Amino acid sequence: MVQTYLDHLTVERGLSRNTLASYTRDLRRYTGYLAAHGVRDIGEVSESMVSGFVGTVRSGGDGQPALKASSAARAVVAVRGLHRFAFVEGMSPADPAAAVRPPAPPARLPRALGLDDVTALVEAAGFDGTPKATRDQALLEFLYGTGARIGEAVGMDLDELDSAAGTVLLHGKGGKDRVVPIGTFARDAIEAYLVRGRPSFAAAGTGSPALFLNARGGRLSRQSAWTILQQTADRAGLRVRLGPHTLRHSFATHLLDGGADVRVVQELLGHASVTTTQVYTLVTVDHLREVYATSHPRAR
Repeated sequence: MVQTYLDHLTVERGLSRNTLASYTRDLRRYTGYLAAHGVRDIGEVSESMVSGFVGTVRSGGDGQPALKASSAARAVVAVRGLHRFAFVEGMSPADPAAAVRPPAPPARLPRALGLDDVTALVEAAGFDGTPKATRDQALLEFLYGTGARIGEAVGMDLDELDSAAGTVLLHGKGGKDRVVPIGTFARDAIEAYLVRGRPSFAAAGTGSPALFLNARGGRLSRQSAWTILQQTADRAGLRVRLGPHTLRHSFATHLLDGGADVRVVQELLGHASVTTTQVYTLVTVDHLREVYATSHPRAR
């Protein structure tokens, strides 16, 4: 039943490989929980069993570690989807998970860098002009200049960059593509990399179409790109905590600070819902409060 559902998500819903891997882990844990309670047929599952599973993913139990709120919420979504699918397909007489709600994760504001920190970061990447430095600088300029996810950046092919039009084609979550503009700084950095960096990487490989290549001439991995970001931040002396999406968060926050419409930012980021994008407006409001509190003579 689980495999049939996962096949459905792959073929009909087009979920990403990473999301499918997470759902597979969540549902393996769920079926293990049901088996431990003597349940082996999906039609035997009750609402109390689903609720019991939700309790274990939040507090731990049955030899499994507790999950943080966001991971627990994803696990519940996976379980709800499984039961809804089984009911709609006639494989279960009822949907015992219909009334079970995932735990609400705590609101977390995305962390964005200031413009000076972004500048220091990209300058530190290209500090010695080697092929690796030109690649690293192009990668970071690209991430900040387009708001791309790291996975979207390393998954991009050379022919998906349209330098003449100043746009790039990004492959987003769920198989959703989008065309976004790329600014002058990022274009110049990529052109430098294509002339002085990529040829030396390509010579070590077998003709990968990827824009960003590793030392063996293959496609740069997400983990390697994340390592580049961390190492460059250390070289730049940044004393802020970075995450894989820090430059993406900075891209969105700086656009909104500059007066961009939230709907436009939604399209640029590839968010399915504007609600996801609106979290960046909270960051902007917090910034306004801080400036007001430190600048207005009667603010305190």
